[in-house]
Amino acid sequence: MSKTVKGLLSRGIGSRLSGIENCVVANVIGLDANSTVVLRKRLREKDISLMVIKNSMARRATEGTGLAPAFEGLGGTAAIVWGGEDFVSLVKEVVELDKSTDYDAFEARGGVMDGEQLTADKVREISKWPSRTEQLSILSGQLTSSWTTLQSQLIGPGGMLASQVEKKSKEGEG
Repeated sequence: MSKTVKGLLSRGIGSRLSGIENCVVANVIGLDANSTVVLRKRLREKDISLMVIKNSMARRATEGTGLAPAFEGLGGTAAIVWGGEDFVSLVKEVVELDKSTDYDAFEARGGVMDGEQLTADKVREISKWPSRTEQLSILSGQLTSSWTTLQSQLIGPGGMLASQVEKKSKEGEG
């Protein structure tokens, strides 16, 4: 392939990956055509994109971007996986696919998060973190519990005073 064609391809790939800050790199070599179609459909339903690319071409296309560390030290062909609701949910889906027996050849190889290179072990560790939705539910639970405590502390003495006033008024009538 000539340098001109490589330059055109790398610019096209670079424009497709522009704006992406985090990704996971996986191995999909060895999947048959039917498994690949099912895999891509499953990922598409979760708004996750997958692109198989030669590592040297990926390095050239991501040079100078935040995705460049993902391809340092990798050889051969890899799949770039990005998208989803948030990065943690993306990683959870990739690790789930890695563990799945339906896609034996699929394997998480690493990635990049906030410009930092991730190993396969780090990707598995991140999959145990709470996703954005889970974090928001934890936060709302913490806020709600604080407000519930405050509400009971404000209402409690008033309720006691009201019951004492009611008791005294019944004693006064009797």
